[in-house]
Amino acid sequence: MDERFGLDRRVTLPGDFPLAGGGVLPELTIAYETYGKLNANATNAILVCHALTGDQYLASAHPVTGKAGWWTRLVGPGKPVDPEHWFVICANVLGGCMGSTGPSSIDPRSGQPFAMNFPVITIADMVEAQARLLDHLGVGTLAAVIGGSMGGMQALTWAVNHPARVKKVVAIATAARHSAQNIAFHEVGRQAIMADPMWAGGAYAADKPPAAGLAVARMAAHITYLSEEGLTEKFGRRLQDRDAVSFGFDADFQVESYLRHQGLSFVERFDANSYLYITRAMDYFDLAQPHEGNLARSFAGVQSRFCLVSFTSDWLYPTTESRRIVRALNAAGAPVSFVELESPFGHDAFLLDAPEMNRVVGGFLTA
Repeated sequence: MDERFGLDRRVTLPGDFPLAGGGVLPELTIAYETYGKLNANATNAILVCHALTGDQYLASAHPVTGKAGWWTRLVGPGKPVDPEHWFVICANVLGGCMGSTGPSSIDPRSGQPFAMNFPVITIADMVEAQARLLDHLGVGTLAAVIGGSMGGMQALTWAVNHPARVKKVVAIATAARHSAQNIAFHEVGRQAIMADPMWAGGAYAADKPPAAGLAVARMAAHITYLSEEGLTEKFGRRLQDRDAVSFGFDADFQVESYLRHQGLSFVERFDANSYLYITRAMDYFDLAQPHEGNLARSFAGVQSRFCLVSFTSDWLYPTTESRRIVRALNAAGAPVSFVELESPFGHDAFLLDAPEMNRVVGGFLTA
């Protein structure tokens, strides 16, 4: 493998890792991938933060599914984030299930998986874990932090909590707080998992997960990543491998078959307890909460330049959420650019073919 591209790594950092909710982890393991090389002055590092169901396999093949990295449209040779120029880092978030410390990890104090004894975490905790990783890698200052959806939440938190370490922030299809509607959708997913008898209070065996509950949670969430226009264009009311409806509860429609496939394939690569903890962290996210709801005051000390991107058909994190962030940054005197891009693909637009987004991001990074 080209040494510049896709180096799968893991580091365990000993010592207590305190959490925002009052819990403490006895040690911290972070799984990550790097692309490119850190230059002599350590000035070319870019941290890319993944979304809820993402992982560190940003631009290289996933070891479980064999699929290409989740953001190869943005990151890679000749792309806006080119490892030929940048040292790109992507870490599995704290609470994840692809190597970083999470509910499925072994608690060194008991020798058993944490399961539901894992402490509740926040987006800020994820960022602090990434900061520990960057210290380990010798990266003091980031040229940029880039993220979409939950990754955008992490990027914004980086600018607020570590202002001196971040020069630029690219926050795509994201928000500064989780809305009541988003919390509600997450709760449906969590209840589906916990209602599965295989969940067993979170103490399920690795080979006997609550697959049915997790699949339903994924199906419900996946609907929010799409748009009515996109679903209609892709599926409409077309039937799946049949000429007439069955008058039963098989997957008569193509869209039903698609969602079932999404749910089943997700179970193969994700841990149910991680889904509970990460969705909870997103629900708790509210950058303005420490400042009595005043988002501009949250951004008062930032030192970064910001680029916000939203999509017209994204109803999960609509353009109104990005505009709220932009207004707060303007009020705080922070330099910010913003663009709303046309797309029929809903929230997932940032992961799909989006040449306009690539141009925006590439231009912002090199400006």
